[in-house]
Amino acid sequence: MIISTTPYIAGYKVVETKGQVFGLVVRSRGVAGNLVAGLRSIVGGEIHEYTSLLEDTRRQAIDRMVQNATLVGANAVVSMRFDSSELAQTMSEIVAYGTAVVIVPDPMAAQPTE
Repeated sequence: MIISTTPYIAGYKVVETKGQVFGLVVRSRGVAGNLVAGLRSIVGGEIHEYTSLLEDTRRQAIDRMVQNATLVGANAVVSMRFDSSELAQTMSEIVAYGTAVVIVPDPMAAQPTE
């Protein structure tokens, strides 16, 4: 499935709009992870525990969005975005969302040259 942050995909045309789709994930780091991250925040710099957690969570949110797009019969998602928030100061919510569409190759589009 093609996922684009733009409202179009070069070389394709949208022939049907299926509607909004999303993938939502809420995650919490365990007590040990929060303790290690808290200690690292004293020193400063990147907190790898949270970076890894958020990267995995974004991937999972995209996977869920793709599953939802597939269920409605789409073969692409355009205008994809992420949104995030913190819940109860211990959990992170990540949502990936966009518009599920059906695309076909555009015969009028310029073809790449070699």
